Amino acid sequence: MTCLHLLLTLVFAVSLGTPVEIQRPRGVPLTKKQFYEEGKPFTCLDGSRTIPFDRVNDDYCDCKDGSDEPGTAACPNGSFHCTNAGYRPMFIPSSRINDGICDCCDTTDEYNSGAKCENTCKELGRKEREVLQKMAEITKEGFLLKQQLIEEAKKGREEKQGKVTDMQENKKQLEEKVEALRTVKEAAEQPEKEAKERHLKAWEEQKAAIRLEKDKAKMAEAFLELDDNSDGFVSVSELQSHAELDPDADGTLTETEVQGLMGGAAQVDTSTFESVWTNIKDKYHSESQPEEPAPVETPPDEVKEPAVDNDSEPYPEDDISEEDDEDEDDKDDYHEDDDKAPPTVKTPEKSHEDEEAMPPYDPDTQALIEAAQKARDDFEDSEKALRVMDDQIRNIEKELSFDFGPDAEFTYMYSQCYELSTSEYIYRLCPFNRALWGREKNRPENNKYLVMKYEHGTGCWQGPNRSTTVKLTCGKETVVTSTSEPSRCEYLMEFTTPAVCQEPANTEPSPHGHEEL
Repeated sequence: MTCLHLLLTLVFAVSLGTPVEIQRPRGVPLTKKQFYEEGKPFTCLDGSRTIPFDRVNDDYCDCKDGSDEPGTAACPNGSFHCTNAGYRPMFIPSSRINDGICDCCDTTDEYNSGAKCENTCKELGRKEREVLQKMAEITKEGFLLKQQLIEEAKKGREEKQGKVTDMQENKKQLEEKVEALRTVKEAAEQPEKEAKERHLKAWEEQKAAIRLEKDKAKMAEAFLELDDNSDGFVSVSELQSHAELDPDADGTLTETEVQGLMGGAAQVDTSTFESVWTNIKDKYHSESQPEEPAPVETPPDEVKEPAVDNDSEPYPEDDISEEDDEDEDDKDDYHEDDDKAPPTVKTPEKSHEDEEAMPPYDPDTQALIEAAQKARDDFEDSEKALRVMDDQIRNIEKELSFDFGPDAEFTYMYSQCYELSTSEYIYRLCPFNRALWGREKNRPENNKYLVMKYEHGTGCWQGPNRSTTVKLTCGKETVVTSTSEPSRCEYLMEFTTPAVCQEPANTEPSPHGHEEL
């Protein structure tokens, strides 16, 4: 072979252990060897042209796709295949061939640069096999855990379905009980209502009688006060002395106005005074009660106001503190004069409700009230129990409706949260809490369980709503391993769980690494 062809003679062991020689141009992968047959014209892989075979790897680019120079740097768009026996094969851009930097672990990219490269494929392959072996062990253990999770989920689902069935039956019985207790309650409340109404009516009648007696007593007292000459009659002149009875409030109670109050009579006795009392009792002031003094106004010079200029604003703090001081002074004055009635404050009279509180219910009415209250309590307790049962059924049915994976392997995460603490934040992941299964682009549908998406989170300051993508990988433990923020307010979490571990293949890793040469 000529050096221009840069042919390689590669020897590797097949499964039978027989050495096999495979010749092909430098930089050509084994999968494309059939396109490079020595002695036959070479057709560019893009089909653009055909050239003699001796122009392959002649350091001149003939094909537009660079396929005629797999082992040189002649074509800017070419690629060089590193065999990397014992490790993994790889492609590098043709521009890296003989550039003095060792890119291929088998040193084949620097065959003519003089660079001192060391073949590290064997060591890299050993390390990779260790990693793969460890990953295989994790996958194997994780898959066993996954099988346990599936069994537990299946058992738990059957138990929950049975529980819902039992609860549905109990719910029907409880609903019947609620309706029965409702009937009992309504039956007990009707006599209670009637008894209360009777008690209230009797009390209203009693209060009316008491008010009538008081009114008669006041009327008799007023008659005696108005009968100045004690002749047994109240005359126009005697009534005219009470200016507070002025109908038009003009400050003068005229004789005509008094006659109008007295129904046109010149005088009335005790038997006819009742009609006059009806006209005057709302305004009449008894002579036996002291007149209410006019409220004392604080002189203007005693009002404390901050001194401010016309163009300035008062200080609210000063106003508040001064008002608070005045309030405190008022309180102090009140306590100092505790034994004296304040001259400007009228002691309020007790209301009819204070003086005439409704008497307690009689024993029969009280017994009806207690019976009705017990019926209400029993009804409310049963209604509450029904609501609790409804909530429990709803929660279990909600859980059963979730998509926990093809074999329900993610069930154990329900209602669980997992945290990752960093130097700055604590990240918490709660699966199935407003999460949706996602599927990465160009991945099959059955891989959708490798991604969870959380969207429409709290809005960032002047930015979008927060969202999180969670990528699930196989692991013996369920834990958040890392977090990042690829874009503003868009977070990425790495999460390991046995639930995504797949059944490991029965093949052992090859001691020679990748066999493709």
